[in-house]
Amino acid sequence: MKRRNFLRRMTEGTASTALLSAPLYSQATHWLLSGAPTGELANHKIADIRYTQVQLKWPRFVGKNARRDIHGYGPNVSVCVLTTDQGAKGWGMHGRRQDESVAYLKGKRISDVFLPSAGVTDPKALPFDVPLHDLAGVILNKPVYELMGRKMPITTKCYSGMIYFEELEPKEGPVKTVANGMDKIVEACAQDYKMGYRQFKLKIGRGNIWMPRDEGLKRDIEVTKLVAKSFPDVEILVDGNDGFTVDGIIDYLKGIGDIPLFWVEEPFAETIADYRKLRDWLKTSSVKTLLADGEANPDQQLLRELEEQKLIDVHLTDIIGYGFTPWRTLMPELKKRGIQSSPHAFGELLKSYYCTHLTGALGNTVTIEGVPATCEDVDFGNYKIENGRFIPSSAPGFGMKLLKTT
Repeated sequence: MKRRNFLRRMTEGTASTALLSAPLYSQATHWLLSGAPTGELANHKIADIRYTQVQLKWPRFVGKNARRDIHGYGPNVSVCVLTTDQGAKGWGMHGRRQDESVAYLKGKRISDVFLPSAGVTDPKALPFDVPLHDLAGVILNKPVYELMGRKMPITTKCYSGMIYFEELEPKEGPVKTVANGMDKIVEACAQDYKMGYRQFKLKIGRGNIWMPRDEGLKRDIEVTKLVAKSFPDVEILVDGNDGFTVDGIIDYLKGIGDIPLFWVEEPFAETIADYRKLRDWLKTSSVKTLLADGEANPDQQLLRELEEQKLIDVHLTDIIGYGFTPWRTLMPELKKRGIQSSPHAFGELLKSYYCTHLTGALGNTVTIEGVPATCEDVDFGNYKIENGRFIPSSAPGFGMKLLKTT
């Protein structure tokens, strides 16, 4: 790509250039102007772009949370496969599908649109962010975390994000009873414990839709106490999915007493006033927990204000919704603000694995969302959980093989 064309494209359209922050722009333009060699990536051109879907299967039925009805048994996920003229293949989840983006990318050298030290360097190629990372890793025979500059990955904790309102669903037959439910919560936790998880994220906020508010609050407290008693060596996270008022979440925290929480996630629709009230109460009451937000319809400007005022501690924007490359540029900014990360990954195990590489290279991640799943269409490779920590695959790219033909 000619440098003047690259510079023009980097400044085209506010929506696209907003995703490529100043640090990435500076790094990419420095690379172009210095004439640095691109090596093997320059020898590969995109010859074919295809889409397919893979069916992920969760290990059990997943029920309601504070604002959504039953989630079912697992999603059907759309993925993109890139093939070069040399026969190299990379694949993964993708951004919004657009025919013009496909036409634009075909024939491009990998080095025209991707830089290992920065990620995607052309805004028009951002829909192929993850597949390009995978493809570059395959071509260069490096896992993505090493592609990003880290020889040995940084590892961190991981939590099971699969503990929903199990007791609100019938164990068998059409009749719903509490007796059928509380044992199901313990069974779900036990299943995830056997998988290696030593953190459980409990969904709370039953009183937002599914139960009378006071009764729902009582049940949230009861469930938290039950899990804490049943699994004393496990850290508990809770997620309100914006189902509380600020006073409601304070009542919940009072209700669980001295049970420690690793974090409180999205207790209410975020505002500076409400988070300041919650933060002040936590300080006054000597309650130590992290406050995490930014998953649901994130307003990045508001999140930045909350972070700069130290009203939240953990940034949660989705790894695919925001983008792998934009996350690479966001992470240093979060570090400067003293904010940790945990990119949202629920639903698709693929996202959890992508997060292990982002964390593996850049750190600054307090824990990774785990979503246990199996898939007949994918060989997930050698990812594993050891001592409650997520270990990324050391195979090239993201280390997963697409078994389904496109």
